[in-house]
Amino acid sequence: MPTRFAVIGPGNIADKKLAPAIKMVQGAELWSVLSRDAGRARDFATRHGAGAPNPAHTDLGTLLADPQLDAVIIASPDRLHAEQALLAAKAGKHVFVEKPMAADVAEARAMVQACRDADVRLGVAYHLRWHAGHRLLAGQVHNGALGELCHMRVQWTYRAENAANWRASNEVGRWWSLAGVGTHAIDLVRWMLVPTCGEIVEVSSLCTNAVFKGPHDETAIVAMRLASGATAEVVTSVLFDSTSMVEIYGKSASAVCEGTLGPHGKGRIRLRGAELPFQPDDPYVGELRDFVASIREGRAPEVDGNEGLRNVELLVQAAP
Repeated sequence: MPTRFAVIGPGNIADKKLAPAIKMVQGAELWSVLSRDAGRARDFATRHGAGAPNPAHTDLGTLLADPQLDAVIIASPDRLHAEQALLAAKAGKHVFVEKPMAADVAEARAMVQACRDADVRLGVAYHLRWHAGHRLLAGQVHNGALGELCHMRVQWTYRAENAANWRASNEVGRWWSLAGVGTHAIDLVRWMLVPTCGEIVEVSSLCTNAVFKGPHDETAIVAMRLASGATAEVVTSVLFDSTSMVEIYGKSASAVCEGTLGPHGKGRIRLRGAELPFQPDDPYVGELRDFVASIREGRAPEVDGNEGLRNVELLVQAAP
């Protein structure tokens, strides 16, 4: 039997990436969907071929009561994640949650504990770990291709026309640029550096909100020090467009990723000055394939709740 998924929150990323990815994963099936709007739920379920007899829901309790449902994908706004995940775990459903996994540390810890107590898997959607080029580069970095690691820099920005995005307000979000893209950048730093440099032990930041003058970060510059002495910086913004960049510097060589950040799985990577060839693939398929495998194999997903929790801890340090 396939692993049957419900999508909670049929927004853009669920519509354009997650639901199509489910179709591409062997042993997975889109089963149902939850939205505050019944018509939107029905439209999403129809367009993506949800398999449940009654696939469209507006009540979470009703959706979770379905005994044929195996897992949920939580793609709702950040402040809704924790409550939805806790109820899903209580109902015995595996939980795959969009990043950041929660809006505060206590909620993230509660999610980890609830899924552990219910013996269900908890995965966090850092899809950039399944970018084919990133995976090749991570293997090289961890095997010493750059020598002792010294510094990493990630820049990812985009331009928002106004503050209409839900991340700009306190109602359902806590961070703006940091939640939109910065959490991914922090995850890349942890993925690339922590295995050889040890834990992140110091965080300092500068965040501004001078343009739209809302409560959340418009531009953030986050500096980190790891246990080995290596350093990292993350630059995010909703105020200007720029070429996304990942730079990693070791004592013997460096690597640069240009245009690899985003949903597409493409871009260019240079390692030691030479092109690192890779075949672009859909990273959303990769993350869901791993999550389905973790359920079948009774293991933690590659990016589990503990990793998601650590990311939230760092976000809180960067922008309390």
